[in-house]
Amino acid sequence: MSFLIVGASVAGTRTAIALRQRGFAGRIVLLESEEHWPYDKPPLSKDLLAEGDVPDVPRLLTPERAEEFDLDVRLGVHATGLDPARRVVLTHTGEQFSYEQLVIATGAHARALPIPDAPAGVHTLRTLDDATALRGALAGGPRVAVVGAGFIGAEFASAARGRGLDVTLIEALDVPMSHIFGDEVGHEISSIHTLGGAKLVTGARVERFVGSDRVEGVVLADGTEVPADLVVVGVGAVPNTRWLEGSGLPIDGGVRCTDRFEVDGFPSIFAIGDLALRRHPLLGVTARIEHWTSAGEQADAVAAIVTGAEPSAAQLPYVWSDQYGSRIQIVGMPSLGALAHREGSITEGRFRAVYTDADHRPIAQVSVNDARMVAAFRKNHRRGGSLEDLVGEQTPAR
Repeated sequence: MSFLIVGASVAGTRTAIALRQRGFAGRIVLLESEEHWPYDKPPLSKDLLAEGDVPDVPRLLTPERAEEFDLDVRLGVHATGLDPARRVVLTHTGEQFSYEQLVIATGAHARALPIPDAPAGVHTLRTLDDATALRGALAGGPRVAVVGAGFIGAEFASAARGRGLDVTLIEALDVPMSHIFGDEVGHEISSIHTLGGAKLVTGARVERFVGSDRVEGVVLADGTEVPADLVVVGVGAVPNTRWLEGSGLPIDGGVRCTDRFEVDGFPSIFAIGDLALRRHPLLGVTARIEHWTSAGEQADAVAAIVTGAEPSAAQLPYVWSDQYGSRIQIVGMPSLGALAHREGSITEGRFRAVYTDADHRPIAQVSVNDARMVAAFRKNHRRGGSLEDLVGEQTPAR
């Protein structure tokens, strides 16, 4: 049996290795659009941007490891189409790759602002090449504007402040991250920026860039001009599904798949990672989970299913973000619940907020600088514990 994996980031690479570890003996081909051997992406907005010696970016796969697992890795190959009837993936070189089973793991790309002809000095951050270019730009000591106060924007702002640079964060929402945490916790979490020395401008939309050959600033919708020699746009990501247009696959803001990651109506095709749109068995909602940990868990599940094993039990989504020397950790999806408990503060250096469902059961948590809280929440959730079991008799949220 032949297995074709399109996309060799964490989801695709881990699928290939897990298949071999589970005894799959057929041919495995990985197609990767980037020229680099697969690498880990979390350090791109963290360690790689920090001042000092250039750190080694952890590799998910090396030539030696590919040989060890008998993987046929094709770098710099862009998938341009899929013909499910013929079981063939088309590529930009004209070469076609056949398969018996296919994994779609092409991830997502950085969303651009709807502003044409951006000058030099306006960047996004999604790939190793992006991070390398930004590291070089930061060395020049620029005035920095970051558009979007989500995790990528926040981590970049933190790295720039770590170099002592002037940083302005521009966020469209009145309260950053309020769509995830709600206003109260969003306000608390976003205070990390002002404490870290960055300027935070909220409820603001970018109208245009200043500068012809090179960016000199950002003009907001109210006419305010933010001077900047370097602009980073972090306003979300778009699933890489364009190459699937015309294939007949169900694409609806992602590739719709079953609870076993099989694409709806196409049992020989799996979708995992950032583009997989699936009903989460623990959350009860259909969503794309764009987390590093989820990509790996999905890859392991597909490898188990293909080799006839039972996949591990589903886990709550988990994501972390390192900002200004603090670690923010989120378990579950806070937006699905109501804030029921909070303690500590960013100023104190330790914070936790717990969210409950309609039956007052804890379903999500955000914590800052305390990994024990994450472990405690997971244990409580597994056993179906109450809010009181989790937090004791402490004061609930207002």
